[in-house]
Amino acid sequence: MGLLRIFSACASLAAFSLATPSCAASSSDYAPIEAHSVSEQSIVPQKISRDLNRPLQVGVFIGVPSVLVRDKNEELHITASKGKLKIKTKGKRQQTIDRRTFKESNGCIAIATDKAGLNKACYKGEFTISANGNKVNAINVIDMEDYLRGVVPYEIGKLDESKFEALKAQAVAARTYAYKHYGSRSAQGFDIYADTRDQVYKGIQGTTELTDKAVRETQGVVMTYNGEFITAYYHSTCGGETEGVTTWGRPDHPYLKNKPDLRPDGTPWCRESNYSEWVREFTEDELRDLFQINAKEAKANVPSFSSIHSISILDTLKSGRIHTLEVTTNNGKFTAKADKIRWLFKRGGTILPSSFFRIHKSGNQWILKGKGFGHGVGLCQMGARARAQAGQSYIQILTHYYPGITLEKFER
Repeated sequence: MGLLRIFSACASLAAFSLATPSCAASSSDYAPIEAHSVSEQSIVPQKISRDLNRPLQVGVFIGVPSVLVRDKNEELHITASKGKLKIKTKGKRQQTIDRRTFKESNGCIAIATDKAGLNKACYKGEFTISANGNKVNAINVIDMEDYLRGVVPYEIGKLDESKFEALKAQAVAARTYAYKHYGSRSAQGFDIYADTRDQVYKGIQGTTELTDKAVRETQGVVMTYNGEFITAYYHSTCGGETEGVTTWGRPDHPYLKNKPDLRPDGTPWCRESNYSEWVREFTEDELRDLFQINAKEAKANVPSFSSIHSISILDTLKSGRIHTLEVTTNNGKFTAKADKIRWLFKRGGTILPSSFFRIHKSGNQWILKGKGFGHGVGLCQMGARARAQAGQSYIQILTHYYPGITLEKFER
């Protein structure tokens, strides 16, 4: 589309070793603030295309047993059976219909799966509720900008004024991600999930003045590369170095590559995160059980075994995150790959914070020392917070984490 093309420098560092101090880069190796000549006035308006000029369809509750809706001060309990909705209201007979649409009443639609959620729920737009066999689907049909009001505070947090530019960066990333996924789940009747399968969205109940302002001040701004929306991945804490999509076994995108994310003093921009460094300990017996329980989710061919002889890192990705982890047991070896390694160690429903760790044995304990939270691809949210606090604009933040992007502004 060729409106505003912003290229950021691409530096590289040696693979990180957790046995050494944090990887450092001199100011000559890496310029922490980029695209200094770019301003919001440089972003040229672009007429939105016809296929995008419609409300977003968000799968808020998909395949749930029931939903509660408050409609004109009346509470409805909606279930499904054999492809039909069953709607019960207090003191009235049950109604059976194919689908039902609810529009805003008093500025909100109150819908939830339980009473506590219903009392605080507030969604804009309208909801279409339909039966999915014996389950219920509730899809929010909503304007993009109102949708983003319900994403930003949940994805990056309710930040203060000093981190306002990070909120704006998150708004642009979330908007781009959503537009990229228009029509991507059409077979299911919507565009995007309202949870971590896509982006966390909970309506406008959690909005703040600042998060709304961030959406408003970046209205319509999106990121593209070679005329197409980028896949705007983001994560919590990169640990000082981002990763490319090779962590999922895919070829690197030009704008999603391994890249250092360090301050001028060589420390990570995300160092204030609780996950800048972390430790996890497992007993031998615990790992034996976890590896077999988690094998399917980790996509690992785990044999039946009784003891672990060794756990070795065969190779790493460019950032230092583990690419191949090999476990040698009394009954052969098996491997786990890249980001899926986090699922191999899942305990109590919680996966490892990242695949950016090193492992050693001490007595009967296997000790993992790592850093970062999330897959490490794209925008580092804790890094973006710190960059904003240091005075960087949302454009500078985005052009660091997504090098080579074009910024465009949609207008209807």
